[in-house]
Amino acid sequence: MLIWFVVIYLMVSIGIGLYAATRVHNTKDFAVAGRHLPTPVVMATVFATWFGAEAIFGVSATFVKEGLRGVVADPFGSSLCLIIAGFFFATKLYRLNILTLGDYYRMRYNRTVEVLTTIAIVISYLGWVSAQIKALGLIFNFVTDGAVSEELGMVLGAAIVLTYTTFGGMLSVAILDFVQMGVIIAGLLYIAFIVSGQTGGVMPVIEHASAAGKLDFFPPPDPWMWLTFLGAWVTMMLGSIPQQDVFQRITSAKSAKVAITGSLLGGSIYFVFCFVPMFIAYSATLIDPVLFNKLIAEDSQRVLPTLVMQHTPLVAQVIFFGAVISAIMSCSAATLLAPSVSFAENIVRGFYPGMGDHQFLRVMRITIVVFACCVLIYALNSEMSIFHMVESAYKITLAGAFVPLFFGAFWKKATTQGALAAIFGGIGSWILIEMLVGEASPVPPQLIGLGISMLGMLAGSLLPQWVGKTTPSVDLHAELHHQAAAQTHHTEPVHHHPKH
Repeated sequence: MLIWFVVIYLMVSIGIGLYAATRVHNTKDFAVAGRHLPTPVVMATVFATWFGAEAIFGVSATFVKEGLRGVVADPFGSSLCLIIAGFFFATKLYRLNILTLGDYYRMRYNRTVEVLTTIAIVISYLGWVSAQIKALGLIFNFVTDGAVSEELGMVLGAAIVLTYTTFGGMLSVAILDFVQMGVIIAGLLYIAFIVSGQTGGVMPVIEHASAAGKLDFFPPPDPWMWLTFLGAWVTMMLGSIPQQDVFQRITSAKSAKVAITGSLLGGSIYFVFCFVPMFIAYSATLIDPVLFNKLIAEDSQRVLPTLVMQHTPLVAQVIFFGAVISAIMSCSAATLLAPSVSFAENIVRGFYPGMGDHQFLRVMRITIVVFACCVLIYALNSEMSIFHMVESAYKITLAGAFVPLFFGAFWKKATTQGALAAIFGGIGSWILIEMLVGEASPVPPQLIGLGISMLGMLAGSLLPQWVGKTTPSVDLHAELHHQAAAQTHHTEPVHHHPKH
């Protein structure tokens, strides 16, 4: 019966996604939902940006092993990222009326910077989307009691998400996010209620976690431990800002004010609600200490689904797996769409600048299919945990894409030469340290990459200019002023897309 409920739920979700696809008429509808989403939908879609596999399985599994200190990246870093990105994108980039972050890099610097940063952003999504697909494989394996292997479950999950994402794009994703957010919140709160009844309430769980040291957040006064702690926090908080999925969801809002409000609400709800799966998973250690402590040592990702399957009634299982599938599908659809749109817009389109809108829409859809295949291959062959897949995904964007984005918006002296020095210096130093020292490095390699990237931007911009274009193709600051004036007079903003 559980299997049939899951199948029916999946069919309904696909139906909603395909219905939304009938309203997609051009690339703007596909990439940013026509830029007319209201506050509740923006809030739901920002929340769903990251409330997926890692929030339910990854974060809860890491918490039962390492405590709050182990989850500093997510939800602490990730929720702050959503809030910071909301202010940043809404105030600086919304009125530029662009489809991707790569468009911004081209407008502010040049085509070379656009291509390099886009490649870094697309690569970062491999780990992120693979984590979602891996979790779907885990779910199908549990629901069918092992009849469907995790590998086959990954293939099925990828096919389902690919179906409605390819046809409906951001519009399908946004509508499904809004519907599924209610299922996620109601479902997990219901499970928490049932579990708390078996532990004697909420306080015994909190007291047990506190006594076990799981609620200790800050590390001991050791500078190297603090660097590792801050490295994990900063990687997610800043490395996730130059991400196309966050950008797409916030700039799909119908106004800059809606973008800020939606991102603040979505990020705040995400932070608070991440503690629900942590509570449920840790409750398992009180309900059946022998079984779950053994499971924590072997594979902590299985604690939460095992608890639900063995210690809750069928209706709770149906609600739980419905909520989990909702969360993962919402997250994986957007994170599959984002790099595909970026690659099509900022890599492929540069070689075919005369491409029509319908041709370009076809290219976007083909790119999604190709990227989904790459993600599936990576997920099937990776041995990393869901949490570490996500955590490691943003190291490349922290080292190579964050500094050109941030300095380009807030420092008028930033030049193309500075951006190139930041990209090559940041990514090059990060890769070098990862290869030579790896985890033995006392300072996290991605933090060193961020520092070198900043130095590269400062030195490259202030020294005599020898490389590339020294002035942006569009004066971003003047453009923002122009767009603000256009909005004041209720005119349609001009979509600047200079020839590559």
